[in-house]
This record gives sequence, structure tokens and C-alpha cells, in this order.
Amino acid sequence: MKVFSIVVPVYNNGANLPETIPALLALQAALPGYDLELVLVDDGSRDGSRALILGFASRHPEQICAVLLTRNFGQNAAIQAGLRHAKGDCVGVISCDLQESHEQFVAMIRAWEQGAKFVLGERVERPENWLHRTLSGCYWYLLRRFAFADYPPMGFDFCLLDRQVVNEVNQINEKNSSIFTLIYWLGHAPHRIPIRRRRRRQGQSQWHVRNKIQFTTDTLIGFTYLPARLITFAGLLSSLLCLGYLAVVVAQTIFLRRGPVGWATLAGLILLLGAALLFSLGILSEYLLRILDEIRHRPTFVVERVITSSVGKGKPRNH
Repeated sequence: MKVFSIVVPVYNNGANLPETIPALLALQAALPGYDLELVLVDDGSRDGSRALILGFASRHPEQICAVLLTRNFGQNAAIQAGLRHAKGDCVGVISCDLQESHEQFVAMIRAWEQGAKFVLGERVERPENWLHRTLSGCYWYLLRRFAFADYPPMGFDFCLLDRQVVNEVNQINEKNSSIFTLIYWLGHAPHRIPIRRRRRRQGQSQWHVRNKIQFTTDTLIGFTYLPARLITFAGLLSSLLCLGYLAVVVAQTIFLRRGPVGWATLAGLILLLGAALLFSLGILSEYLLRILDEIRHRPTFVVERVITSSVGKGKPRNH
């Protein structure tokens, strides 16, 4: 019998878990011919989520795998940890708040059965305030403009992956990256299912503005050449401004017989060039920090404890 795993990253989602876990387990009834495995990854929660996960794991040992990280490593690392412990022939990923329609996993599996290796829930609507919509819109525009022209306009974090794709992701150990952009980068043609994101009914989002800014920075540096091209553009613009300013100074001296104040000229040039250099060094430092992260060979996450499910026991894994 085939195994379908669902990876759920959990961070301070205690208000959602009592509803989320039973709802996902109930998918078993809609999937005859499949064993359902739920991989719950606690990403260092501090609100009692871990205790809830352990409680459900003890009551459903045949279906729930609990992966407990030592601290909060972030959503990307939590999903990577879940993918590495999932046993499924196909593996779904969904947020703990169930703002995406988890019932769509049934349609995703049907598409997978027809040969799709990568099925994503493409958002056509997402209820958020204007600030989050604006920031998200800028991010998706930059990603589509400079990385993947056919990337979903509103992104995705709800998807289903074939075991081959999961194995490919598990071979990559990049830090400061976006797991979903990384999946898209692999190049498997996505089968798209339109979804409407629902409003959060319980709990609070842990995805704050600072997280979105960091996420945008990591994605642009990891998947585009935009920051490096900005250095070239800034250097060119600074050079043109300097040449223009020097032309004005020369013209004043030759035609108007009027010399500029020396210190003002020097100060202007130094400030202009200094700003360009600092801007360039700032971007280069981002690359150097990421090179430092890679050569340290630190793990993306650290697992404190794993309670494995008994689903598919004795079934060989494909690697």
C-alpha cells in the first residue's frame, strides 16, 4: 500500500493544533488505498505546542511522526527536517493554521497518480492587510521579474511532491534560502491547482514583517543576480554624477572665471564616492556571510528527538 505523508511545521501554534491534527488525520477516509502519515515538526515552540504534539503522537503512533527541534530554526529548516523524516511515496506540505484547503490534497494526489511530480496550490486570493499585501506583492514581482517568470503571482506554500523530488531536496543543504523557491528551481513542471487562502480562525501568524524582509533578501541573493547587478548600476550612476559635477566645475572655471570653493568640491566628491562604496560593500558582505555559513558546515537544523510512526513499516524506501 502506498504511503502519503504530510509535513506540518509547527511554531507556537498551540491554538490551532487541536483542530489541525484531527482534520488532517481525517483525510485517511478520503484516500482508500493509502496509508496516511502526519509528520509534525516542532520548531522550538514555547507555548505548549510540543506537549500537544507528543500527546497526539502517543494516541496515534501508527500515523504520527513527531520531529522535535532543539530550538527555533525557522520555517524552511522545519520543513527540511520534515521532508527528511517523511516515509511517503508522495509528500505534502501545509501550514499548521490550515489557511489553505487541506481537502485539496485529494485532488493533488489524483494529479500525482496521473504522473505529476510537483503539484502546487496556486493562490488566487489571500486575505491580508494592505502592508502585508504590498510587501508580498513586491517580493513576488521581483522573483518573477528576475528569477522565474512563471512563478505563481501570489506564491505558494501548499504543495505535494513525488518521492523523487523529496530526495532531490534532501540532497541540498543550503542555508539562508527559501525551501519553496528551491523546489521550484529544481525544474519539475508544476501541476497547478487554484486555491483561495482562508482567514486565520485561531492563533496569530508568526510570519512578521521582519521575516518577510529577511525572506526577500535571502531569495534575491540565493536565486537572482540582482544584488550584484545593483553594484554595477550604482557604480555607473556614481561615476556619471561625478563626471557631471566635474564638468560643471570646469565650465564655471573656464567660462565664468569663477572657481568653486575647494572644500565643498572635495566634500561632495568624497561623500558621493563613499556612499557608492559603502552600498557596494554592504551587498558584498551579504554574499560573504552566506559563504561563511556554507564553509562552516553547520547543520541546517538539530533534532532533539524523533518519535517515528509505524506507517508503512517494513516497506522499502526509494532513494
